Amino acid sequence: MKKDGIRKINYTWVIVGLCFLMVCICLGFCSSNKSLYLSAITEALHLKRSAFAVGDSIRFISTAVINFFFGTLVTKYGEKKLIGAGFLCLILFTLCYIFAESLWLFYLGSIFLGIGFSWTSTTMVGCVINKWCKEKKGTIMGAVLAANGIGGAVAAQIVSPIIYREGDPFGYRKAYFLVACILLTVGALMMIFFRNNPPGKNEKAIVSKKKGRGQSWVGISYEEAKETSYFYGATFCIFLTGLVMQSINGIAAAHMKDVGLDTGYVATVLSLHSLALTGFKFSIGFLYDKFGLRVTMTICDVTAVLVMISLALVANSPFGCAMAMFYGIFSSLALPLETIMLPIFASDLFGEKSFNKIMGLFVSVNTAGYAVGSPLANYVFDKCGTYAPILYISAVVMIGITVYFQFVLTRAQKTRAKVSEEN
Repeated sequence: MKKDGIRKINYTWVIVGLCFLMVCICLGFCSSNKSLYLSAITEALHLKRSAFAVGDSIRFISTAVINFFFGTLVTKYGEKKLIGAGFLCLILFTLCYIFAESLWLFYLGSIFLGIGFSWTSTTMVGCVINKWCKEKKGTIMGAVLAANGIGGAVAAQIVSPIIYREGDPFGYRKAYFLVACILLTVGALMMIFFRNNPPGKNEKAIVSKKKGRGQSWVGISYEEAKETSYFYGATFCIFLTGLVMQSINGIAAAHMKDVGLDTGYVATVLSLHSLALTGFKFSIGFLYDKFGLRVTMTICDVTAVLVMISLALVANSPFGCAMAMFYGIFSSLALPLETIMLPIFASDLFGEKSFNKIMGLFVSVNTAGYAVGSPLANYVFDKCGTYAPILYISAVVMIGITVYFQFVLTRAQKTRAKVSEEN
């Protein structure tokens, strides 16, 4: 028995390491540096950037659709098969981008990209960590998802010289070929070493507490969850969070340039943003384990409001530059609302029984918010000539989300206490 316990603990960390590697490679090499390819591809094939960017919307839509059915798919096929399919889709994405001569093949590749991320990033990591790690899951999830920043930093150093090799306008194709080879290698490792279930998995491993922090609880079924007073409100708030956060992050660099900041200073701000993101993702997971969901979520939400206001106040002045720096550093403390917090919301609010279905739903509606947010922000710019109005509106929306979620958390704690008493 003791031997089995040791084996279980050891292999848990193997699974965590595999998830870290998966996020590092899939998000780091396929998402974090997509902007590096933009000018190279459009210039080499003489494409309009606006038309090429439609691929991003297609990616978000495909991710939202697939994640909506995540719970059903993972129950039917298991995590390992979906991860394998995810790596296959990401490889197909790179092949489409390698051989594309016109927009339709890039759009097809974007569909594969969205599907691939559905099964290799936040949703899948949340599902796997929730199954294998019954305690301190916030800290572990934060550490795993922080691999995105590490992978992106490494990928930038590897692919950038290949993309912009002098005298080779199609260097991006060689870069994507390298990425495909890396994906194939890591995908093979995942298929060899990944396991769907912990050794000796049983329901007694699930902790059921009224105020568990970073721990699992039995939870309620998906049908029961839909009958609660807070299910649809929480889902809509997660959609709005994706909408406002994605729209703000998508326009930040353009807004800072519009108000007259030096491009070098803007680049410094964005670099600090990337560096801070890795640390804050881990910190948010630790804070959740230490203080619970209410404190952690409120910190992220209040920070989101402050960075939206600070971005609106950015100007070509000492104070405006300070506001830009504030945004660059602390916006990373708000971004976990789009990543690590989604599995935590599903686990903390509704528990184990409905975790996979609800997490898939939350990621789906959050991603749907991405698809709406960017066009909406740019529509406001076209009408007003500045992004400031959408920044202030977004801050007001985030305040409303923060207030409403206090009600959600109070009701969820009562549901959790009731289930705990019954068990």
